[in-house]
Amino acid sequence: MNTRKAAVIDMGTNTFHLLLVELNELGFKTIYKEKIPVKLGKGGINQNQLAEDAQKRAFHTLTHFKNLIDGENIDQVFAFATSAVRNAENGPDFVEKVLELTGIKIQVISGVEEAQMIYEGIKLSGSLNGQVELMMDIGGGSVEFIIGCSKEVLWKQSFEIGGQRLLELFHYHDPILPEEISKLESYLQKNLSPLLEAIDKFKPTGLVGASGTFDTLTDIYFESMLQCKLTGQHVFELPLEEFQKIHHMLLTKNKEERLAIPGMIPMRVDMIVVASSLIEFILRQIPVRSITCSHYALKEGAISRVLNSTTPV
Repeated sequence: MNTRKAAVIDMGTNTFHLLLVELNELGFKTIYKEKIPVKLGKGGINQNQLAEDAQKRAFHTLTHFKNLIDGENIDQVFAFATSAVRNAENGPDFVEKVLELTGIKIQVISGVEEAQMIYEGIKLSGSLNGQVELMMDIGGGSVEFIIGCSKEVLWKQSFEIGGQRLLELFHYHDPILPEEISKLESYLQKNLSPLLEAIDKFKPTGLVGASGTFDTLTDIYFESMLQCKLTGQHVFELPLEEFQKIHHMLLTKNKEERLAIPGMIPMRVDMIVVASSLIEFILRQIPVRSITCSHYALKEGAISRVLNSTTPV
């Protein structure tokens, strides 16, 4: 059986992911994975800038990733940058500097491309069936929404309303104030009007959340049930009433108290309040009893493309 190795770097606005895989005709096997809270969008995202200290964190992390990639003798590297870089005025300079310092060539993908790759990652996880689902991926800079099923995408769009943006715009007090939530919901109602129209048109009956915040919400749920996630499991169900309990808990605790919640991770503790509020807003638009949470997202979508093609992603 022919095998080859590849590396995927997903340079999100909040988190950088590295995925090293071994590919063959049957699929892929993960050799190594790592995620680092680079917070590339911190301090500049709403000004369309990459702050200098954020860039330094990115250069340090990408140098570390390159050393790991070289250690596995991998020369097929797919590096993607999303919202923070594609919207930053100094984004092109940053991409050039990364190439100069590390030899990593970054592909800055559009929001529509990002949504499509997220769909491919969710599909690869086995989260989809014949029914029409609303899929969402909450990044630090953007949120991607896709409506479709296992066979096709009916509608997709990326919105620049990610967690870091919402955090800087609305979460000034800790615990968050009811009036801050109210302002956030008014903002969502206005800025997500194309999504609300698409929901009305296609009438999805399920919600699938991809990676990130949804991973943490399911971690918290499993901890509350004194259960462990099974190794190799890529799809999890979060009952609606359990999400509502967690959401209420997040709204009423400060950062220190949120950190003490079993299942919470430090890299998620700041943005999870506004991210959970976004999910709660979406849940009011569609009739569901549970949220399907896919552990696969953008980086696995990239792997899916590598598996299905002999040409570069």
